[in-house]
Amino acid sequence: MYTIRTVYGVNKMEIADGLRARLIDAATTILDEQGEAGVTLRALAKATGVSAMAPYRHFADKAALLGAVAEAGFAELATVLADADRAEPAKAALIAQGLAYFRFAQAHPAMFRLMFGGNPGCAVEPKDYGEAFAILSRRVTSLAVGDPGPATLAAWGVVHGLSTLALDGKVPGEDGVVAAAMALVADGVAGAQPRSL
Repeated sequence: MYTIRTVYGVNKMEIADGLRARLIDAATTILDEQGEAGVTLRALAKATGVSAMAPYRHFADKAALLGAVAEAGFAELATVLADADRAEPAKAALIAQGLAYFRFAQAHPAMFRLMFGGNPGCAVEPKDYGEAFAILSRRVTSLAVGDPGPATLAAWGVVHGLSTLALDGKVPGEDGVVAAAMALVADGVAGAQPRSL
């Protein structure tokens, strides 16, 4: 059973939750400005004006902190994909999702790499990024004439690959390239495709 104390009219649990959110926001800013190396619990304490030990009350170590930051990134990605998915008709929604994914990667390169980099120093469970993938999967399923599994994998592979290649400077970081590629994918998803892998 939890005991919740109220201090000056504010619930202590709410204060703790608020601090955790502030720490994640500050870590995200540090990640954007300095990259992953700049994200330390000590730097986080300094940036938020709390004691050096306060971040440890919310995150056991840097991996846990980075995991929480990546989780927040996946939540933000899911939000932008859901917004893009409102486009009509269904093919336009799939193209809009691809553009939203690409723009997210270009706007937040360090976050994107943290989220998908397979970094052993970042504790993120696969369940934590499922909603972003689920939004894509639902859209592909609405278009697919065959098994949506391979089509979803193809759509994700194309947009993720283009996003990564653009971050690495290997392809132009332009919306037109992604829109054209996603239009081809949308046409393929809605047309003939393999029945299974």
